Amino acid sequence: MTKDQLFSGESKNIEYKVTVPDKSEKYMKTVVAFANGRGGRIVFGIDDKTLNIVGIDTDIVYKTMDAITNAISDACEPTIRPDVALQTVNDKIVIVVEIFPGAQRPYYIKSQGMVEGTYVRVSGTTRHVEGYMLKELILEGQNRYFDCEICRDMQVSDSDIEKFCKRLKETAIKNTWQESEKAKIKDVTKNILISWGILKEEEGKVYPTNAYALLTGKMPQQPVIQCGIFKGTNRAHFVDRREFEGPIQEQMEAAYQYVLEKINMGMTIRGMYRQDVYELPTDSIRELIANAVAHRSYLEPGNIQVALFGDRLEITSPGMLLNNVTISKMMEGYSKPRNPAIARAFAYMKVIEKWGTGIPRLFSNCEEYGLPKPELIDFDGDFRVNMYRKRDTNTETDRKTNTNTETNIKTNTEMLYTDTETAERIIAIMRKHPAITVKKIAEQLNLSVGGVRYHVNKMKKDGLVEHIGSSKKGTWSIKNGGFSVSGITTKNDPKQ
Repeated sequence: MTKDQLFSGESKNIEYKVTVPDKSEKYMKTVVAFANGRGGRIVFGIDDKTLNIVGIDTDIVYKTMDAITNAISDACEPTIRPDVALQTVNDKIVIVVEIFPGAQRPYYIKSQGMVEGTYVRVSGTTRHVEGYMLKELILEGQNRYFDCEICRDMQVSDSDIEKFCKRLKETAIKNTWQESEKAKIKDVTKNILISWGILKEEEGKVYPTNAYALLTGKMPQQPVIQCGIFKGTNRAHFVDRREFEGPIQEQMEAAYQYVLEKINMGMTIRGMYRQDVYELPTDSIRELIANAVAHRSYLEPGNIQVALFGDRLEITSPGMLLNNVTISKMMEGYSKPRNPAIARAFAYMKVIEKWGTGIPRLFSNCEEYGLPKPELIDFDGDFRVNMYRKRDTNTETDRKTNTNTETNIKTNTEMLYTDTETAERIIAIMRKHPAITVKKIAEQLNLSVGGVRYHVNKMKKDGLVEHIGSSKKGTWSIKNGGFSVSGITTKNDPKQ
């Protein structure tokens, strides 16, 4: 360890001990907690309160190292093999014991048994494992997944499966915008559901898994998504709250629509047309809520919470990050699905994109919007993402938070007025005089030929107008009955 690492303070992956305790169980809890998590180091010879280097007596240091190695080997189940090394700091020797993440979880203190002797690391402290977390460690150690386990409280018929497959395809089509892509969506069959882990076959019979129960809304104690609007920047004052029930994919969509209703909407100019734009990137909002649903721990009894504050949108998902998943890896696009069956169904229904792309795209989208960097937090057994809103110091924050008003920037409003007025005037002239040239339009409007040509080319590109024939003898055709902008729709007048 470097000196900076050694004195970084106690955290999720480092703990200090002044001396080696006579009773090894006093530090064995931390050993198994590190093995059940992302690994860590115990440093003997440093005061945990002051970080003063006390050191280990050089006469007994090697004997102490052997004692630590043997104690860990004897006390833990399955066997944990630590890396025990010496390090000299300021002419004093400390012992650094490194524990690596284990693959045969759960690890526990043998004398206490699995239920009482399993510990985990949460927020820099060692804690006795809760029941739901122990179940998750057992599944992880056996390379199994909760959503792929059979739901013993349910039965399913062939007609149930057929209806479910039909609903999945309907959702996939609804979430697909291009007609050409809709035609490529294939039917879902019973065998496909089995391959995804949504159904499971045992001894010739087909059973629903927990994924099937969650996707149909029939899970015993089906979780919900809790949404809330708060005044200011903390949870002291509720403004509005909602809970969304039913199949998890429908909860996700309802929560997403709820957020869209509550955040502010402004506008921007694309060429010469106005376009409504939400204050936060909507694709990222949707994907964050979808990822929370797809990757949360369904063994933990809590619910996903979507909270909107004056300064941020906060999405909290039950369940700490999986082994080998870190925030730094997530920012680079790494993903390890906690619920692969649900993730496959979500991917088919176009609810989520490719695994791992959501977080990098979130940071990119927020940068494009000119927003502060999002914040990813792994704390107290939950995972949270904060997407920060752009603050306007000249306005009343609470008013902006709690009303869905349309914010028009002055310069954009002026641009919108000029461009749309000019476009509408050009189209009006074209209707009256279909054979008119761009030069003549410019003369009538007292504008430059280049300026009119810019507007005309933009309208042609957008499919609003078409010029049929040669440049001198052709005519203008107004497409789709005109266009709508700023709430004003220009239509063909049969009298003209």
